[in-house]
Amino acid sequence: MIKRLFKDKNIKLTSAREMILDILSKANAPLSYEQIRAKMKIDMDKATFYRNISLFEEANIVQKFESNERKWYFELLKKTHAHFICEACNGVICVDFAVNPDIEGHSVKSVMLKGVCKTCKQTAG
Repeated sequence: MIKRLFKDKNIKLTSAREMILDILSKANAPLSYEQIRAKMKIDMDKATFYRNISLFEEANIVQKFESNERKWYFELLKKTHAHFICEACNGVICVDFAVNPDIEGHSVKSVMLKGVCKTCKQTAG
């Protein structure tokens, strides 16, 4: 799937690019740079990572968004959906409900919902 995506988007396949997309394709939730780097089997500097992410964004393969803690999260761009960000633990999860991507002519890629997750809510008691 990943090799075909590179071919379809006319992007040169490198081991670093393939690894980033492989990690994102297996993720159940958006990942930060630190989370992606921890899963990498090769050493990649931050500049190379962000250069590749920018290329993926331009090709509409990956989307990014900023969390409460001013940290960027990345995920494969599949369909428009919402993200829930916990204001207590800063956890990020994808929320699967219909999001209208066309609001008065605007193109919406992502919607942010903020609150307290179930775990933090139970802990606070």
